[in-house]
Amino acid sequence: MYASTVRGLLVRGMLAGLIAGLFAFAVAYVVGEPPVRGSIAVEEAAAAKDAAPAAGHAGHGGDTASGEAAEEEELVSRPVQSTFGLATGVLVYGVALGGIASLAFSFALGRVGGFSARATAALTGAGAFALVYLVPFLKYPATPPAVGNPDTIGQRTTLFFLMILLSVLLGVGAIILGRRLAPRLGNWNATLAAAGGFIVATALAFAVLPDNSDAVQPGFPAALLWEFRVASLAVQLVLWAVFAIVFGVLAQKLLAARADPAGTETAAPQPASALG
Repeated sequence: MYASTVRGLLVRGMLAGLIAGLFAFAVAYVVGEPPVRGSIAVEEAAAAKDAAPAAGHAGHGGDTASGEAAEEEELVSRPVQSTFGLATGVLVYGVALGGIASLAFSFALGRVGGFSARATAALTGAGAFALVYLVPFLKYPATPPAVGNPDTIGQRTTLFFLMILLSVLLGVGAIILGRRLAPRLGNWNATLAAAGGFIVATALAFAVLPDNSDAVQPGFPAALLWEFRVASLAVQLVLWAVFAIVFGVLAQKLLAARADPAGTETAAPQPASALG
């Protein structure tokens, strides 16, 4: 019973992630694509400016410029990248994270307060948004393509995923701390203590981890960078909000359908050991 319930929640989490991905794609295309196009235009203008003197010298030495242009031709056109490519990436992202969030929901339901399935789904979505995106975003804000130093992309990616890992671990640690302090301090005081510990530990992580000093090239328009970061934040917010709403409804229906014959709803999937 436990395994089948978790499996049902996993499938519904992935479905909710797919639906949330559709909404996130719409926001990414409408709000996120304009600053991306603007950043690419800035890069192309800078590249054309740098290439102008070289083009004059190349005119005396053959068709070097045409050869470089052919060599730098895009394998995938921008219209495809901004539509099919963007949709594929966002939908896969939504399905994957929806499945992971549904497993977190299965663990949290009935164990973190006496919340209903919908309320637990809302808390799961809010926690995932904060730990997986918002906290890492505060340390390493999103930047549009073709903005930073291309030689440091690997380092910047590693730091960002390290910050995600630290954020999730610190969040789990705060939950464990809060549960252990609750019998002595009460739920409210334990929650405040755990939240304070999380903030302090996160601040220490921010201080220890290096900054992305070359994430944005000097002279890049600040307004364009701000628009991209706001759009990135909006995409993630819509993704997790829609997931929490859709998954809450689906999970509530699943758990209600698995109520016992007496009509008592199964509030939470119990551990296998508890089921005998």
